[in-house]
Amino acid sequence: MASNSTVRVSSRGAERQLLQTQTNPLHGSSSSSSRNGNSQQNNNSNSNSNSSHSAVRSKAPPAAASRRSVTPSRSHSFDFDTDHGRVRVAVRSRPRNAEELILDADFNDCVELFPELKRLKLKKNNWSSESYRFDEVLTETASQKRVYEVVAKPVVQSVLSGYNGTVMAYGQTGTGKTYTVGKLGKDDASERGIMVRALEDILASTTRGSDIVEVSYLQLYMESIQDLLAPEKINIPINEDARTGEISLPGASVVKVQDLDHFSELLQIGEANRHAANTKQNTESSRSHAILMVYVRRSINQKAEDETTSQEKDVKSNLSDGNGIPRVRKSKLLIVDLAGSERLDKSGSEGHLLEEAKFINLSLTSLGKCINALAENSPHIPTRDSKLTRLLRDSFGGSARTSLIITIGPSGQHHAETTSTIMFGQRAMKIVNMVKLKEEFDYESLCRKLETQVDHLTAELERGKKLRECEKLNLEKQLKQCQVSFSESEKNLVTRSEFLQKENTRLEVEMQDILSELESQKGCNDLMRDKVSQLEISLNNSQQHQLENSTYQKMLADTTQMYEKKISELMKQLENECARCERAEERLNLTKNLLVDYQKSIKQHESEDSKYQKVLADTTQMYEKKIAELNKLLDDERSHFASAEEQLDLIKKLLSDSQKSIEQHEVENSVYQKALADTTQLYEKKIAELIKQVEDEHTRLEGAEEQLDLANKLLSDQQHLMQDLKEIAELRMKLQRICQAHESAQTELQSLKLEHKNLSREKAILSEELHDMKQALAAEEKQRKSIEHELDKLKKSAPESDKDFEDKKPFGKENIGNGSSTFGNLKGLHKSNSSKAALSSQRATIAKICEEVGLKKILQLLTSEDSDVQIHAVKVIANLAAEDINQEKIVEEGGLDALLMLLKSSQNTTVLRVASGAIANLAMNELNQGLIMSKGGGQLLAKTAFKTDDPQTLRMVAGALANLCGNESLHMILKEDGGINALLGMARSGNNDVIAQVARGMANFAKCESRGIIQGHRKGRSLLIEDGVLEWLVSYSNTASASTRRHVELALCHLAQNDNNDREFISCGGVRELVRISVESNREDIRSLAKKTLKMNPTFQAEVNPEWL
Repeated sequence: MASNSTVRVSSRGAERQLLQTQTNPLHGSSSSSSRNGNSQQNNNSNSNSNSSHSAVRSKAPPAAASRRSVTPSRSHSFDFDTDHGRVRVAVRSRPRNAEELILDADFNDCVELFPELKRLKLKKNNWSSESYRFDEVLTETASQKRVYEVVAKPVVQSVLSGYNGTVMAYGQTGTGKTYTVGKLGKDDASERGIMVRALEDILASTTRGSDIVEVSYLQLYMESIQDLLAPEKINIPINEDARTGEISLPGASVVKVQDLDHFSELLQIGEANRHAANTKQNTESSRSHAILMVYVRRSINQKAEDETTSQEKDVKSNLSDGNGIPRVRKSKLLIVDLAGSERLDKSGSEGHLLEEAKFINLSLTSLGKCINALAENSPHIPTRDSKLTRLLRDSFGGSARTSLIITIGPSGQHHAETTSTIMFGQRAMKIVNMVKLKEEFDYESLCRKLETQVDHLTAELERGKKLRECEKLNLEKQLKQCQVSFSESEKNLVTRSEFLQKENTRLEVEMQDILSELESQKGCNDLMRDKVSQLEISLNNSQQHQLENSTYQKMLADTTQMYEKKISELMKQLENECARCERAEERLNLTKNLLVDYQKSIKQHESEDSKYQKVLADTTQMYEKKIAELNKLLDDERSHFASAEEQLDLIKKLLSDSQKSIEQHEVENSVYQKALADTTQLYEKKIAELIKQVEDEHTRLEGAEEQLDLANKLLSDQQHLMQDLKEIAELRMKLQRICQAHESAQTELQSLKLEHKNLSREKAILSEELHDMKQALAAEEKQRKSIEHELDKLKKSAPESDKDFEDKKPFGKENIGNGSSTFGNLKGLHKSNSSKAALSSQRATIAKICEEVGLKKILQLLTSEDSDVQIHAVKVIANLAAEDINQEKIVEEGGLDALLMLLKSSQNTTVLRVASGAIANLAMNELNQGLIMSKGGGQLLAKTAFKTDDPQTLRMVAGALANLCGNESLHMILKEDGGINALLGMARSGNNDVIAQVARGMANFAKCESRGIIQGHRKGRSLLIEDGVLEWLVSYSNTASASTRRHVELALCHLAQNDNNDREFISCGGVRELVRISVESNREDIRSLAKKTLKMNPTFQAEVNPEWL
């Protein structure tokens, strides 16, 4: 029912309106002409006449100038193909709110929408109205998706194609601009605004590897540009390129977007830092203009080139002269959520809100002047009257494709504001931009690729050089080793040859001795034969006298038996000697075989060892001759032994015959007994001599065996010699290789000599450079002494109080909640002109010192043993840390570590105070906050708070801890390190400045916790409750200090938003204080926040006593 009464789009209403337009087609135009001049009258009359013709479906063709406006299209996007440079304007009406339903129940709507005709009718009274045409008319039932598709999606597509684009929302406060543009839609995805949907399309159409999407989120608050992603960055300047006219914002944070969730987190951070307030017209009225800048950088591939239009191809043909150089398209999308225009009598703004409203209306007025000048083709466009118009210079009258959505309300009580908004949109439709495709060569990526290739090639060259040097060293080592081994082997061969020659001579002498012994043995054998023959003769004589010597038969038999035994023994000895001779012969055969093998091996190595061939041939021939002679001697001995055995057999037979004859002639031989005795004695002597000869022969054979053993040893030595010859051959092969390596080494040695010459030249150059460096170091030493002299002067000129270093603007974050309150301005926002001049001169002096000395040397002075030098150095660092541009460099050079070391080791009160202030300035940056906590900074600050009683030092430490409290991710670590207890302990000092910093830290901590509770990623009771902070806040909620009381009130309001803290609030009297704050607080935003908290918590409502109100 509400929607039907708010916007009337029924068929009967449309017909009635069309009939009224036909009867008086120029009624609306005449009324508008008095305000906007003849040009506005002509435009309205043409639009009204065209609408009347289209309503009655005239068959006459419409005029060419109005052909685009009369087409009743239901397209979901603006037609950018025709007249693509004109600013496209859409109008959106919001439904009535509860207050308007009550106050305007008896009144009709002041606007009537015709979305099919893309028209709206503005009623002046019950009988007159004006009709206006827009590019799109959106009713209250239009979804967020449709709004995005018809307003922003064509611009987003143009941005993806390489054009700049702008989407802007304009309208009265409370008409839904922020809802249309910046709604996050966390609970309901269908309610997402233009920002989220635009980034979703951009991220879906780009590739992470080759394309880059970056965002900046800013707000224009009271003509000051502030960074919503880094709220410490304020008063960001606007720079304009004199050549291209492009606008840039140096110092603004530019964040690379990873995905849609990352972008949503960035939007949440920005919305939390944006200024907002509660007015009569809007409970959450934006007090600043929010500008989201999306930078898209896309590389051009073949597919993208195929899809470009003919116009883009013409542009690219002019840019395609680079041979193989990659190209990129850089485009920028601005999504602007303007603060709503308001009338002071309706919004009820006063105090600080009044100042904010003045700046909002001033910037919107400047924007309206520029729109009017562009619509009327004025030669002068006053873009420099406001920072807003400077930022939007490219959007209106520039090279960007722009879509404007104006938001209105249906209530008749805001008729003047609605009329102004509609006329703003009508004038904006007349502006035509000259859109340009921004495409350029990607020299940066090409340069990076070339640099990587150069680095790779230089690394390859260095590796090759090192390998060559290593190979050169290895070859030199191998050459030396080969030379040493060759000399050693040569020496071994010489000694070995000498030893072999000596052995050959010794063997020749031994062989001659053996031959002489064999000849002597042959003579002995001849004697034995002679003796045997004599025995045969004697035996014959004995046979002749057998008959005569019968008497001596028995004695002869005994003697013969005895002789037979001795002869048998001699026979055994001879057999043994024969066996030994056979063994000796076998050994000689073995030696002969070994010599044959030795001869064969010598023949095999004759080609390799020509040096020893003749000697070995002579020795082998000599050995063969000697062995042949030995064989002959052995054969003779064998024949002699065989004949001796035959003779012994004959002797045995003769003895047997003689025995028989002796038995027969015992009686006859008695005469010869005496002769037989003589012969027996003679035989015994001869046998004894034979026994001695046999023993001598046995000893000689043993000597021969020993000599054979020596010969075997010599043969083994000869075998070793053959192995040595093989080794000599191998060494020769190695020597050939070494010679080849030596030749290659000589060539490399020549190249190394050349390199050595080059290195010597480079060494001379380096020595000259070293001399120059020494002179430069001497000059720097002089400069250091002069700087130390200047530091001594600064000691005398600089003030000794803690005001000689700069704390920075505020210690804490700029705002908490939706109000505009500022925490942590330790030195106050209002300073005299004299103090500002002194501070600027001091800052210039410090910057000059830093430029001359260098930050690194100043940091080295922090470790000086001189306490005065240390104090002044830390003061310089503190002043440098007060500037955002110096903080990153200080941290990179180790300044944070040096400051923490001072807190840990120094006992000087001034050093502790100034170092704490410097850390507080560094803690303004979120990245530095994490570094401070990871390096134990929280513990050091807490220990410093407990070990000092100086109020100025406590104020600096409390300020640093208060800044750290503004980071929700560090809360648990800060509590574990004793940071909360340290803040409560410092509050007991009684100093108002210290207590104000403690209260600011508690407010920061409570705000982050409440934000986490609202966003849903934190649950449970507050960490401050556990440390007794709530009781302290209640006790200090009515303090005399205005800044302390404001921080305490905000901390109580944020703690009360956590339902898990209800029991402690009720028990300690926190509910009573909330009621008091909602009534007696000096700030409107705090009072509204307290009321909202009490209203949303049913537990508190039950505890509220009517008497407290």
